[in-house]
Amino acid sequence: MTDDRHPGGPDGDDRRTEGADDGDGGATRRGPVFGLPTHRIDRDDGVPQLPPGPSERPPLAWGRIEDPVEWDGNRRDGLRVAEPSPFEPRTAGDGVGSELDGNGLPGPDRVADQPAVAAPRHRSRNPIDRFTAGWPRPLRIAVDWLVTIAGAVAIVLIVKAYVVNPYRIPSSSMEPTLHCARPASGCEAGFSDRVLANRFIYHLTSPKRRDIVVFDVPEKAVSACGAGGVFVKRLVGLPGETIEMRLIKGDGYVFINGKQLDEPYIGSDRRQVTRELPPTKIPDGHYFMMGDNRGQSCDSRDWGTVPRENLIGKVFMTYWPPNRISFR
Repeated sequence: MTDDRHPGGPDGDDRRTEGADDGDGGATRRGPVFGLPTHRIDRDDGVPQLPPGPSERPPLAWGRIEDPVEWDGNRRDGLRVAEPSPFEPRTAGDGVGSELDGNGLPGPDRVADQPAVAAPRHRSRNPIDRFTAGWPRPLRIAVDWLVTIAGAVAIVLIVKAYVVNPYRIPSSSMEPTLHCARPASGCEAGFSDRVLANRFIYHLTSPKRRDIVVFDVPEKAVSACGAGGVFVKRLVGLPGETIEMRLIKGDGYVFINGKQLDEPYIGSDRRQVTRELPPTKIPDGHYFMMGDNRGQSCDSRDWGTVPRENLIGKVFMTYWPPNRISFR
């Protein structure tokens, strides 16, 4: 510890400082206020090296943690020291050079030389936004709504045409598997079942026995049943098979290639028929359809087999009414 006199005060009073070896062969003089360093004297040549002035010091901001520092002889471990703040004006000490004055503002000779830089514009990837760019806002909103509605309608039409389509059960030919609404003859429910048919399944796999199928009926159905269009029936006979129906104690039973077909989906009160079906060979690429309510179904027994190209899809779900929701 050394005791020196330093005429640094404005009133000429002497200041008492402490000299500490900073490790590189020099001594740092500390001022009277909190022991802050005022200047440094190199021991080699004795030339004082003053610390940076106020205008050269970077603005204060909390930064990294440096090595311990002594203030007034008290040790402060982990003291946060000042770093330049990104929120403060830049100064000449920041490495900008003559472009900034001492107050951190552009010099008078640089203001006019600074060109204005426009913010980058991001172009929308939406083709509708590009097409309507520059249009009045109300018109752009109207176009956006029209495109959205048209897209939604197109998606619905595509789904109905190629994926899934809903159907309503209008008659009692499939009771009690699929209900129709009273007061139609033979109907048991207050609301008709509404089902969904998978329209693409038969493009991936072959129809199977016992499938409930939606199909376009042959032209003979119009004269035989008094109706045409789209029917819903159960697939009973496959191509190449021989099918027949025999009456046993007043009930009709289906035989395939001479063997009785197990049909658990037919209720005991739904087998009453008035006539038999003689053995019939099913042509290749054709299918034999029958309703589960055999006594009230107009089906392949009346208008013949259905070609493969007439099959629309397989019923896989009943979605209405809510108490009838089920998958098949």
